[in-house]
Amino acid sequence: MAKKLMKGCEALGEAAIQAGCIHFFGYPITPQTEVPEYLSRRLPEVGGVYVQAESEVAASNMIYGCAATGVRVFTSSSSPGISLMAEAVSYMAGSQLPVVIVNIVRGGPGLGGILPAQSDYWQATRGIGHGDFRVIVLAPSTVQEAADLMIEAFDIADQYRNPVMIIGDGIIGQMMEPVEFKKREPRKLAEKNWAASGAKGRAANKIHSLFLDPVKLENHNILLKKKYDEVEKNEQRFELYNTQKPYELLIVAYGTMARICKTSIALLEEENISIALARPISLYPYPYQAIKEAARKAKQVLVVELSMGQMIEDVRLAVEGERPIHFYGRSGGMVPSPEEVCRELKRILAKKP
Repeated sequence: MAKKLMKGCEALGEAAIQAGCIHFFGYPITPQTEVPEYLSRRLPEVGGVYVQAESEVAASNMIYGCAATGVRVFTSSSSPGISLMAEAVSYMAGSQLPVVIVNIVRGGPGLGGILPAQSDYWQATRGIGHGDFRVIVLAPSTVQEAADLMIEAFDIADQYRNPVMIIGDGIIGQMMEPVEFKKREPRKLAEKNWAASGAKGRAANKIHSLFLDPVKLENHNILLKKKYDEVEKNEQRFELYNTQKPYELLIVAYGTMARICKTSIALLEEENISIALARPISLYPYPYQAIKEAARKAKQVLVVELSMGQMIEDVRLAVEGERPIHFYGRSGGMVPSPEEVCRELKRILAKKP
């Protein structure tokens, strides 16, 4: 397929179709409404199922039922909509159902505003809902990467029988860039012999997350923990930028903010100031060791986010007190320019660590 100029939200919708997902249940909310809008036109062309639910709560329970039959399914929403889905996400994780969830983040808390933010980091990476479970979280920084990760997300969800979230701020969802949907080698996945897809000739499969016997519930949680250990071992993703030569300071940023920081790095290179960037692509599992090793080559670390500093906790865990960690962030939809980040970098560098 040739490259096509697409909005991020549209590319996510098309990527799902390219991944073999033709079932979508969702509800409009800015700034992700272009996902269901695109799919309302596109899914009928490929024999798919599109349902605009009456609410995010309804949509999340619809994808539970659809996933239980073994077919690929996804939903998309934005910040407060994801909060409404929290109970069902916990049920899906407890029932070990593979689903993909897109969150195009807007400013909060509460209804907040419709402009871009990264303030759902805690929500995404700390389990979203109740109980001992994790959601695998992938954070693209370009529309092309959003499409690529969306396709990969369905394989990851199927392999681990677990919800996977693609998280991007409103800029990722709304901006337009060229996208190419390339043929790829899919993962080798086991048959879905657990699915409730008709029980003729075999015992019925039961999809549930209810364990009234505490021993069985504990064993179930131990089983889930072993799965998350495998995820942490196999699914870490990150990018190291400008780390091939000595650098004074390491920036840690993800998504759109990482792109802005790359421009800041280029501007400072013109002044012979060497800065590097570590960009986590998987927010869970978080690439702690990669961040730690990159930080060891710098004197200081700066975390840059479109929030009040949610990722800084994971950076502290990675660095383990070996380097000073600073923070620079904007919130509420305010997006810093590369020049603003440069000024903050110069301010930090002017002080001795």
